[in-house]
Amino acid sequence: MFISSAFAQTAPAAAGGDMQSSLMSMLPLVLMFVVLYFVMIRPQMKKQKEHKSMIDALAKGDEVVTAGGVLGKVSKMGESYVGLEVANGVEVQVQRSAVVQVLPKGTIK
Repeated sequence: MFISSAFAQTAPAAAGGDMQSSLMSMLPLVLMFVVLYFVMIRPQMKKQKEHKSMIDALAKGDEVVTAGGVLGKVSKMGESYVGLEVANGVEVQVQRSAVVQVLPKGTIK
Protein backbone atom coordinates (compact mmCIF):
# COMPACT_ATOMS: atom_id res chain seq x y z
CA MET A 1 0.00 0.00 0.00
CA PHE A 2 2.75 2.56 0.87
CA ILE A 3 5.47 0.78 -1.07
CA SER A 4 5.28 1.00 -4.83
CA SER A 5 6.43 -1.82 -7.04
CA ALA A 6 9.99 -1.54 -8.36
CA PHE A 7 10.60 -2.50 -11.96
CA ALA A 8 14.03 -3.36 -13.33
CA GLN A 9 15.15 -1.20 -16.18
CA THR A 10 17.56 -2.24 -18.90
CA ALA A 11 20.59 -0.12 -19.74
CA PRO A 12 20.22 1.97 -22.91
CA ALA A 13 22.22 0.78 -25.89
CA ALA A 14 25.49 2.70 -26.43
CA ALA A 15 25.43 3.68 -30.09
CA GLY A 16 28.45 5.97 -30.60
CA GLY A 17 27.92 7.88 -27.34
CA ASP A 18 30.97 6.23 -25.77
CA MET A 19 33.44 8.14 -27.98
CA GLN A 20 31.82 11.45 -27.20
CA SER A 21 31.90 10.85 -23.45
CA SER A 22 35.60 9.95 -23.54
CA LEU A 23 36.39 13.15 -25.44
CA MET A 24 34.38 15.19 -22.96
CA SER A 25 36.29 13.61 -20.08
CA MET A 26 39.61 14.62 -21.73
CA LEU A 27 38.51 18.22 -22.29
CA PRO A 28 39.43 19.53 -18.80
CA LEU A 29 42.91 18.01 -19.06
CA VAL A 30 43.50 19.59 -22.48
CA LEU A 31 42.22 22.96 -21.26
CA MET A 32 44.52 22.81 -18.22
CA PHE A 33 47.52 22.15 -20.45
CA VAL A 34 46.62 25.06 -22.76
CA VAL A 35 46.28 27.44 -19.81
CA LEU A 36 49.56 26.16 -18.33
CA TYR A 37 51.31 26.77 -21.65
CA PHE A 38 50.13 30.37 -21.97
CA VAL A 39 50.59 31.26 -18.29
CA MET A 40 53.90 29.56 -17.46
CA ILE A 41 55.76 27.95 -20.35
CA ARG A 42 55.50 30.62 -23.04
CA PRO A 43 56.58 33.58 -20.85
CA GLN A 44 59.53 31.58 -19.53
CA MET A 45 60.67 30.74 -23.06
CA LYS A 46 60.38 34.41 -24.03
CA LYS A 47 62.45 35.44 -21.01
CA GLN A 48 65.15 32.88 -21.87
CA LYS A 49 65.29 34.15 -25.44
CA GLU A 50 65.71 37.77 -24.29
CA HIS A 51 68.46 36.75 -21.83
CA LYS A 52 70.35 34.86 -24.55
CA SER A 53 70.21 37.84 -26.91
CA MET A 54 71.44 40.14 -24.11
CA ILE A 55 74.36 37.79 -23.37
CA ASP A 56 75.27 37.59 -27.06
CA ALA A 57 75.25 41.40 -27.34
CA LEU A 58 77.72 41.98 -24.48
CA ALA A 59 80.74 44.09 -25.42
CA LYS A 60 83.79 45.54 -23.70
CA GLY A 61 82.94 48.58 -21.63
CA ASP A 62 79.37 47.49 -20.81
CA GLU A 63 78.36 47.94 -17.18
CA VAL A 64 76.59 44.84 -15.89
CA VAL A 65 75.07 43.20 -12.80
CA THR A 66 75.70 39.53 -12.09
CA ALA A 67 73.35 37.00 -10.49
CA GLY A 68 75.27 37.42 -7.22
CA GLY A 69 74.71 41.18 -7.22
CA VAL A 70 78.23 42.17 -8.25
CA LEU A 71 78.41 45.32 -10.37
CA GLY A 72 81.27 45.71 -12.81
CA LYS A 73 82.50 46.86 -16.18
CA VAL A 74 83.25 44.24 -18.84
CA SER A 75 87.01 44.29 -19.48
CA LYS A 76 87.64 40.94 -21.17
CA MET A 77 85.42 38.78 -23.35
CA GLY A 78 85.83 35.03 -23.60
CA GLU A 79 83.86 32.18 -25.11
CA SER A 80 82.03 31.32 -21.91
CA TYR A 81 83.57 33.71 -19.36
CA VAL A 82 83.60 37.48 -18.97
CA GLY A 83 86.18 39.52 -17.08
CA LEU A 84 84.57 42.18 -14.88
CA GLU A 85 86.49 45.10 -13.45
CA VAL A 86 84.81 45.67 -10.07
CA ALA A 87 87.33 48.30 -8.85
CA ASN A 88 90.52 49.91 -10.16
CA GLY A 89 92.90 47.04 -10.79
CA VAL A 90 90.51 44.38 -9.45
CA GLU A 91 89.16 41.97 -12.05
CA VAL A 92 86.83 39.03 -11.51
CA GLN A 93 85.95 36.34 -14.01
CA VAL A 94 82.32 35.21 -14.16
CA GLN A 95 80.34 33.02 -16.51
CA ARG A 96 78.46 34.82 -19.26
CA SER A 97 75.19 33.28 -18.08
CA ALA A 98 75.69 34.90 -14.64
CA VAL A 99 75.14 38.36 -16.14
CA VAL A 100 71.52 39.26 -15.49
CA GLN A 101 71.34 42.93 -16.49
CA VAL A 102 73.17 45.47 -18.59
CA LEU A 103 73.17 48.89 -16.95
CA PRO A 104 73.14 52.26 -18.73
CA LYS A 105 76.58 53.81 -19.33
CA GLY A 106 77.87 55.84 -16.39
CA THR A 107 75.86 54.03 -13.72
CA ILE A 108 78.94 52.71 -11.93
CA LYS A 109 81.25 55.44 -10.66
